[in-house]
Amino acid sequence: MSSQLRSADNINTEGTPLSTHGLIKFLVPSILGVLLFLVPFSTGDTINIGMGLMADGLKALLGEALPAIATLVLCLSVLLTGIVKLARPTWASAGVLHELFDVAPLWAIMRALGALFALMTYFQVGPAFITASFTGGVMLNDLAPVLLTFFFFAAILLPFLVDFGFMEFIGSLVRTPFRIIFGLPGRSAIDATASWMGSGTVGVLITTQQYEQGFYNRREASAIATNFSIVSIAFALLVTSFIGINHLFVPFYLTVVVAGLVAAVIVPRLPPLSRKPNTYYEPAGCQIQEENTGNQNLLRYSLGVAVARAEKAPGPAKLAKLALYNVADIFFGLLPLVIAIGTVALVLAEFTPLFTWLSYPMVPVLEWMQIPEAAAAAPATLVGFADMFLPAVLASDIESELTRFVIACLSLTQLIYMSEIGALLMKSKIPLKLWELVAIFLLRTAITLPIIVLMAHWLVG
Repeated sequence: MSSQLRSADNINTEGTPLSTHGLIKFLVPSILGVLLFLVPFSTGDTINIGMGLMADGLKALLGEALPAIATLVLCLSVLLTGIVKLARPTWASAGVLHELFDVAPLWAIMRALGALFALMTYFQVGPAFITASFTGGVMLNDLAPVLLTFFFFAAILLPFLVDFGFMEFIGSLVRTPFRIIFGLPGRSAIDATASWMGSGTVGVLITTQQYEQGFYNRREASAIATNFSIVSIAFALLVTSFIGINHLFVPFYLTVVVAGLVAAVIVPRLPPLSRKPNTYYEPAGCQIQEENTGNQNLLRYSLGVAVARAEKAPGPAKLAKLALYNVADIFFGLLPLVIAIGTVALVLAEFTPLFTWLSYPMVPVLEWMQIPEAAAAAPATLVGFADMFLPAVLASDIESELTRFVIACLSLTQLIYMSEIGALLMKSKIPLKLWELVAIFLLRTAITLPIIVLMAHWLVG
């Protein structure tokens, strides 16, 4: 009897008492997950989260060895993929190794390209447009070390946030407003918060795992991944500092939040997202339960759902096995894809007039919106599709503070960056095609740009 709480307020969804063991199993890992992913810490001039501090510590420890480690990982990915695809060894005929390395021809080619670009950049051999510091160098020397360290800890620690009932608890609490406003499950609030505090890539990782476990359907996962995986406050501070508007950070981030929320309401209700089916990932089926079907108060019901989920959480051995698989999948599957797609996107942006040509229709639009230096700003409105930081780079030489403010805000609200978020989505099981990512990027640009311009004229003048 001592293992159960007798209070009438502690009743789960079936009306039975909640066990002390279940409550502890929910509270301890969930509090740890919140501290690691959702609580911001001020470190010097920037803001970070617990998991981010761990990643930064590992990055500082490994230092200049990280590009070499990334190159080695990419080469191993190609080597093991080639062995499994060509030799068909018995050790990879089924199971985890089969899933990791027996991939479709397109993904095998992408892994080979990623390794090739990394080798060329690391040893500085081959065409300059690949090995340049602002193309292959950005991907191998700047982004790859962050992905290696960040995702290493994210893959290991994410279960504390998503597997022990916290998603169920918050999802049940905010289910009604999120369904009314966004047409999405309440648990998507966690995706947005984790992105906001940590990184948009963490938001995509959470969304992917929730989809594969049956907690989001195809439409919901697609909408959440492309509308709630916002960049972190830390990156926003970096952009404002680089572009020279850090004294306007408060109105800047207010503008980003307002424009982002409006886009999150509208974009999922338009094609292509609105045409996604409300069906679940077949191996998992529908596992979500956020609706209170009884007469309990909301807090009591949410707690019951959370404890029920915690009691079904995998044990330490299974969690460790899943964590190792996630790390291997990210290192051998995702990293090559990010390097390949990101390098190609940066080459197109830096060495071809493609984005300049595509941006010609934006010049009269920006002039009509009374944005100074419209011709110089136009390419920066679209180049963000290649990489999130490129708009800031292009806009850094623009004299008008108003224009730089608009470009910086727009770059943070477009969300679909092929060098990172786009590559993650293409690798995931979430059913999003390249043309759909392009369409969503353009929709977000069309919706957020007028809002940003109006707020810029009001707040910056």
